[in-house]
Amino acid sequence: MLRRLYDWTMSLAARKSAEVWLAVIAFVESSVFLVPADVLFLPLALARPERAWRCALIASIASVLGGVAGWYLGHYAFETIAKPVLTFYGKYEALEELRASVGYQTLVLMLVTSGLAHLPPIKVVTILSGAANINLGVFIVASAIARSARFYFLAWLLRRHGESIRHFIEKRLALITGVGAALLILVYIAYRFIR
Repeated sequence: MLRRLYDWTMSLAARKSAEVWLAVIAFVESSVFLVPADVLFLPLALARPERAWRCALIASIASVLGGVAGWYLGHYAFETIAKPVLTFYGKYEALEELRASVGYQTLVLMLVTSGLAHLPPIKVVTILSGAANINLGVFIVASAIARSARFYFLAWLLRRHGESIRHFIEKRLALITGVGAALLILVYIAYRFIR
């Protein structure tokens, strides 16, 4: 099933409505969809390098709005909608573990790391943020910074290196963003330790 979703998402890049689909995929990825928006963003930005920045803006805005939808799902409809969606994707146990083990500041940090590197998956953190009653303003700012950083960084790489960087990004993006997220976590831990 995952491979079919991936192939279908990739096929959207060839359509005239690709930017609309990018917005749709970025929106639903942040709350319920399994395939990351990068799958559509990469071929779209490569096919039209002059529009890479525009694609980054579209993906960033739609992703943040999708995250807000996830927050609302977690805050107002956890039992009726969010729990069944997470159970369907096999992420409910991960959410419960996170809910039991993290505090407010850690959850905000996880929001940034999931926005940058999908660690943990963004949909889990957006729904958990709503369920844990994270301030919506803080949520939006953290999401906007993390998601924009991710998409604009990808746009910069693709504009600078073109097709030659695509395979590198597809194979190592999780590693690169994971290292960045780990560094961010270390900075946070150092700040908490010093304080």
